[in-house]
Amino acid sequence: MSSRNGASYSAARIANRVAALGKEVSREYKGRRLDVVVTLDRGFVFAADLMRQIDAPVVCHFVREDVRDVEHSGRARREVFFGRDVLVVDAVLESGVTQEFLLRRLGESGPRSIRLAVLLDKTARRRVALEPDYFGFRTASNQVWVGYGLAAPNGTGRNLRQLSSAAQGAPGKSGKKRKK
Repeated sequence: MSSRNGASYSAARIANRVAALGKEVSREYKGRRLDVVVTLDRGFVFAADLMRQIDAPVVCHFVREDVRDVEHSGRARREVFFGRDVLVVDAVLESGVTQEFLLRRLGESGPRSIRLAVLLDKTARRRVALEPDYFGFRTASNQVWVGYGLAAPNGTGRNLRQLSSAAQGAPGKSGKKRKK
């Protein structure tokens, strides 16, 4: 599928790249237990496909981004501790602010290793010095990507098997018939 005024990755190309990433992760962890931390909402499709390609025991955890100011008023708060290998999985690395925060917080519990895997590495808008350990595709596009778990600004498109960037950020009706 091609998108108007943008790039795209077909379902087959995504599947091939995710399979290659799974093999790479499997080689690095050599059968050790891997705690996979999946960012919701946008990382779940990529994470599900990636985890099925990893040949190691996987324990899955989910986190949801909630950006807000937190007051440190001496209150106790529950912490998450990982003493093993941790792989944070997200669909897109753009500014890197959220992923850097999450990696730093998870790193406080002293895991044996902590790495980041993303489907799209969007380098043009990076605000922190962070590079993914694993990435599916690198792009300089500032456009919105839709499909394969990523939503258009109106919330639609997560269920598309391909991944497209478009000037509008949403798949439009192109008049083409869908393949059966």
